[in-house]
Amino acid sequence: MQNRALSIFHDEHRSLGAVLHGLRFLVREAREKGSELDFKLLWAMLYYMDAFSRRLHDPREEAVLFARLHERTSEADATIALLTQQHAESAAHLAQLEQLLGRVEAGVPGSLEAFASAVEAHAEAAHQHMQLEEKTIIPLAKKTLTAEDWDEIAAVFAGKDDPRFGPKPEHEFRDLFSRIVNLAPPPIGVGPAR
Repeated sequence: MQNRALSIFHDEHRSLGAVLHGLRFLVREAREKGSELDFKLLWAMLYYMDAFSRRLHDPREEAVLFARLHERTSEADATIALLTQQHAESAAHLAQLEQLLGRVEAGVPGSLEAFASAVEAHAEAAHQHMQLEEKTIIPLAKKTLTAEDWDEIAAVFAGKDDPRFGPKPEHEFRDLFSRIVNLAPPPIGVGPAR
């Protein structure tokens, strides 16, 4: 079950990373090459990053992975506290991105630069956060957690043991991710070229 749990965990990181990469790419293209922004796509990306992290990924990590690790060892306590704080801060950063995107869409002078800077800062923070989880928490979890812990983690990450994470949220986010890929132009998606 450890492999199943970690596969889901890494898949979630990959999907978040892909959307972050796409957002950075689109904003850089607009800023550096004057490409027209697709606001429908940008809003979908921000919604996905916020809702997927806040409603599905982060609560799963905190409810089972971090909790089981905390029960087995104190070695990760400071890192878990930092990661949990970063989960909370991420929601505030995404709210700021939404506000800034609204200003860009409204045509406020200088707003694209402010939005682009905020996107870069958020993407870098998210990348560092995921790296900390993957390079510190996961190796410690592999070393410390029991088979029963991994069974529980796999069940929750697969959406089977906790009604908050059942098939409906999974389906909703899969559909939204597909929509983003279909709206995004190459090379980040399969939508129409701009």
